[in-house]
Amino acid sequence: MTDPVKTAPASTSMVRSRLYRAAIVGAASLRGKEVAELLNERNFPAADIRLLDDDESMGQLEAMGDEVSFIQRVRAEQFEHVDFTFFASDQDSTRRSWKDARDAGSAIIDLSSVLENEPGATVRSLWIERERGEVAAPELQPGPCVTAHPVAVILALLFLRVKKTGVVRRAVATIFEPASEHGQRGMDELHQQTVNLLSFQPLPKDVFDAQVAFNLVERYGPKSQPSLDSVEARVLRHYRRIAGANALEPSLILLQAPIFHGHATAIFLEMEKPVDLSTFSEALAGDHVSIPSTDEDAPSNVSSAGQGDVQLAIKSDPVNPNGVWLWAAADNLRLSAINAVECAESMTATRPTGKIQ
Repeated sequence: MTDPVKTAPASTSMVRSRLYRAAIVGAASLRGKEVAELLNERNFPAADIRLLDDDESMGQLEAMGDEVSFIQRVRAEQFEHVDFTFFASDQDSTRRSWKDARDAGSAIIDLSSVLENEPGATVRSLWIERERGEVAAPELQPGPCVTAHPVAVILALLFLRVKKTGVVRRAVATIFEPASEHGQRGMDELHQQTVNLLSFQPLPKDVFDAQVAFNLVERYGPKSQPSLDSVEARVLRHYRRIAGANALEPSLILLQAPIFHGHATAIFLEMEKPVDLSTFSEALAGDHVSIPSTDEDAPSNVSSAGQGDVQLAIKSDPVNPNGVWLWAAADNLRLSAINAVECAESMTATRPTGKIQ
């Protein structure tokens, strides 16, 4: 008597028919790893997540929840039947392969910000859309979705809430950029510069083309790309796109700080009337913004690591009764990944499940 043919349980087939396929380009990057972790944490409905990167990372093992996957080379055929592609790679890599993903029918989520001027591209932050009460309607054939710079998201979220407390005469922000915005290479160079300075050795400058260890700089050396000025301009562009036509217009400066991880931002606001801190705190706290109590760690790039919220401290200006200072800290990689995954979740409404593209 022959054994009966074994078939997959009906429940398994039905579950898989309701799932998508996704790909992460730049899976070995800091942002790529964060996106993979968020997809797992938020139970994104994906039956398969392909980890793609350049030749240097090919074959590397990466954890995806309880499973381990190999990183594969980025090739056009890797995008076949993929519903969502996250570009967490550097800008050159995104430029080389995003059209292959688009032509294969995949929705594009760009964390590298290189596609913001492509036809049909939108710069998005679901946090800000919800704050404004204007969540974008799903599109049947959406252009590239560019995730807003994390600092643009922080500024838009805080300023939209500040405007509810009164008229703002002036807003000035100083942003401290972490090395992780340049990926693992930036982190490694800051580390090696720190070690070499302490041992009186020459400094590596392949990434920043300047000394960033034990230093604050407002521009890199001429060989470094992208420049701080261009990132500063991107923050303002993204802020204007997500915050709306009547948004507060801040003055800002971006400085490279000798820190590995997390954005920190000092913001000065001059209001039309004297500031009541309790009213201010009540208006700013809420979804995605936490104000630690005095017995908790003060907001910093260290305390915000791994956290999904913006940590905030508020204090009065000592010489201007209408002035108030905000000190905000957030995990830059975490915020970028949350934004990217939320964008993909919002796009599932127009991609039928059970019919993987």
